Amino acid sequence: MLIHPWDAAHDGDEWRTWLRTRDFGQLAVNGVDGGPPIVVPTHFLFDGDKEVLLHLARPNPIWAALEANPVAVVSVHDDYAYIPSTWRSDSPDDGVPTSYYASVQLTCRARIVDDKEGKADILRRQLAHHQPDGGYGEVAADAGPYRRMLSAIRGLRLEVVGARGKFKYDDHRPVEFRERIREGLADRGLPGDEGAKAQLVRRMTRSTS
Repeated sequence: MLIHPWDAAHDGDEWRTWLRTRDFGQLAVNGVDGGPPIVVPTHFLFDGDKEVLLHLARPNPIWAALEANPVAVVSVHDDYAYIPSTWRSDSPDDGVPTSYYASVQLTCRARIVDDKEGKADILRRQLAHHQPDGGYGEVAADAGPYRRMLSAIRGLRLEVVGARGKFKYDDHRPVEFRERIREGLADRGLPGDEGAKAQLVRRMTRSTS
């Protein structure tokens, strides 16, 4: 993705902090023998630093692609909003609309997990994240209600070897300009507007402090 200097993450902590509060994205890999890329929407668990964990059904076509080439990209975007031309100019003749969004793309080295205990460990950690209050049975390789289902899935441990973060919120514009956008987002209140406004304000506060 194109990242202008003013849209780049300020540092590694910024994109890591943002990604720690997200757990759904797209896993993309190259196709096999020149075939089309494979893109899988999926929940995942980011450890906050260097690893992403997830599991997928055994029939998923991604396995053959990963066995041929273990490089994968985890792509996550959120806090997005359409910014109309009228918000970005006092004249309806020259206003240029844009999109606000945050995006992190992780380049990873994939390791497929097929042993039962390894898969059970990934499931335990994902369930603890997504259902912190419990409500599920024991997850173990040789006990509990899920042990017979482990053969239907494969696990993935993705080592993060590269990361790109983008926060596109008009950081190169004057504060007064961005304040006008903030007011527009607050008044409009469409899905996504609150998240985009929060990122706009966060980046604006940092740039003016």
